[in-house]
Amino acid sequence: MEAIVQKLKKIMRFKATTSVGDVVLVVAEEPNAMIYALVTGFERDSTKRDEWWQVSLQILSVPPQMVTWALRTPQFTGQEIFTMGGEKRFVAAVDFDSEALVPPPTKEKEGKPSLRLVK
Repeated sequence: MEAIVQKLKKIMRFKATTSVGDVVLVVAEEPNAMIYALVTGFERDSTKRDEWWQVSLQILSVPPQMVTWALRTPQFTGQEIFTMGGEKRFVAAVDFDSEALVPPPTKEKEGKPSLRLVK
């Protein structure tokens, strides 16, 4: 799982925080899966001594599924890999900032026109 997360961090941009309305990538060890989910809510879990949250997610699958997981902040912000039912999980908000998605500029070939990004 650690190797998968390291590779993902090289090819995707993740946010440092997670908020309602964010799309998160959920990586599961067993069953081996990567899925997207929409964060629909956070509620403090007062039944636990430490700081835990009830994180509500809308799994973006067919059909869509609602789940609520009890997680600590480092677990739903991609700061740590954690286990659920003995299986490893990773959750982090994807950074869909348009600047992050623009590929790096390439050198123009002499005599050939090129496209450029205009804001």
